[in-house]
Amino acid sequence: MADSNFSMVRHVPYMGVIWATNEASKLGYYNGHPDWCNLGQGQPEVGEIPDAPPRINQINLEPMDHAYGPLGGTVEVRQAICDFVNRTYRQGKSQYTIDNVSFASGGRLALTRLFSILADGARVGYKNPDYTAYEDYLNTLRQRCVLLEVRADAKDGFSVPPEKFLHFIHQEKLDAFVFSNPCNPTGEVLKDEDLKKYVEAARQENCLLGVDEFYSQFIYNEDGTPGTNPVSVLRYVEDIDKDPIVVFDGLTKGFRYPGWRCGWALGPKHIIEMINRAASAVDGGPSTCAERAAIAALQPGQAEQELEAVRKEFAYKRKLLLDGLEKLGIKPARAPLGTFYLWCSVENLPGKLSDADEFFFACLKEKVMTVPGHFFDVRPFRTRPSEEPYRHWVRFSYGPDRATIEKALERITRVVKG
Repeated sequence: MADSNFSMVRHVPYMGVIWATNEASKLGYYNGHPDWCNLGQGQPEVGEIPDAPPRINQINLEPMDHAYGPLGGTVEVRQAICDFVNRTYRQGKSQYTIDNVSFASGGRLALTRLFSILADGARVGYKNPDYTAYEDYLNTLRQRCVLLEVRADAKDGFSVPPEKFLHFIHQEKLDAFVFSNPCNPTGEVLKDEDLKKYVEAARQENCLLGVDEFYSQFIYNEDGTPGTNPVSVLRYVEDIDKDPIVVFDGLTKGFRYPGWRCGWALGPKHIIEMINRAASAVDGGPSTCAERAAIAALQPGQAEQELEAVRKEFAYKRKLLLDGLEKLGIKPARAPLGTFYLWCSVENLPGKLSDADEFFFACLKEKVMTVPGHFFDVRPFRTRPSEEPYRHWVRFSYGPDRATIEKALERITRVVKG
């Protein structure tokens, strides 16, 4: 609700997870409450998991860490990121250097920097459904950029096939297109030839492709087993400094350190330079303490052991939640092969439970949190339709530990079966 005394301040709505948390707090929820099951959470579990290296709980600071650091991150942290990226995605190919990296205090901040440098009049494309925060990024551009939507279809597993993407950017003469892959909320993944075709299309049309890859490590095979390798557009970049590709990643999801606020952007030197210049006004540069911790997490062996353990543990939890929900008639359009989310339809549930908001509040009474689908319907102009296209869709997170997921399924069963 707007306050007439402060009409000079624009209305900023809650993002989906924050709205869900706020509603739950009215019933006594707080972060870490032992009797609540937060299947709405956007973070992975952060404690010890099987086969992972011990959690990094201490860092040693150098004297200069107490001073302001470079806007795009220290040489040491940028080199650690380059080393990780090159050994993971660029073996036998040209290598990213420290001039291709900008470090930021979290992925949202890294994305904010990119959106802040888009030129006046730029034609900017976005996908639906997609990450909730994009709505506010795009909302700030609505007066100076042309904003254009492509909507993914359930029949395609909420993916945008390469042919549809190429037609979209060519027909609309896009200058930029930003999307998440793997996708939050749907868990759909573009990979292999499909992802390569996206890069080729961006190169052909000279369209800046911003790829949010924070869930790149959460990859599963068709049979539900953990994937062997992460998915990244970086495999298909040919000329690092000419291909219009900018990738966003960090330690928040795959490395399970969301509280560190460690994110980065990789791309052509010129774009990274502009991003760093924007940082001088947008945020002033990242925390040197967080950078020191990031260097430790990205060390060879340490990083690979963590990520392999993550894929194994989250594949188990994916099956646990997927099987449990399907028994209740709650199913995805297509079993997701990425992230730690299930984007499922409640349309076939009885009565009012077929509506995502009604389902949310019914689960809330059982101390289970979810996120209704309409929050992922990105609408930069803040206009909502009379009938929500995702009113039957709900995002479920298997970010919590196994015990929480099992308890949540028991409670959702009580909601559905009465």
